[in-house]
Amino acid sequence: MDLEQRIRDSFDRQSLMATLEARLTAIAPGAVEITAPILPGVRQQQGHAHAALSFALGDTAAGYAALTVLPEDMEVVTSEIKIHLLAPGRGEQVLARGRVVRPGRRLVIVTADVFALREGQEHHIALLTGTMVPVPASG
Repeated sequence: MDLEQRIRDSFDRQSLMATLEARLTAIAPGAVEITAPILPGVRQQQGHAHAALSFALGDTAAGYAALTVLPEDMEVVTSEIKIHLLAPGRGEQVLARGRVVRPGRRLVIVTADVFALREGQEHHIALLTGTMVPVPASG
């Protein structure tokens, strides 16, 4: 199976991403991009995108970036991930760009930049750094 199809098939099995109406918009070795609308149900009390949306998309983009550098019989799970919230998520969509910093057999170091898209402009709202652990693919 080719890389893009493998990533898309796995992504399609994530019910949270379906709930958030998230879409894969780019897949390359070591890099993945995901977008999602800022729906009424994912806003915080001031009307901005909730930090949980930034976290979910950033973690997922970073995880799939890690998966792109692993063999087909492997998947990944997040061991740890940290988020730095930089600005409110004001706009129509959130965009997360995950990338591999350092691949490895036991640990894959990743990062994700998260942006709010407002009137066609990207506004950097969060930075995530973390560690993904390769695990055998389940049945």
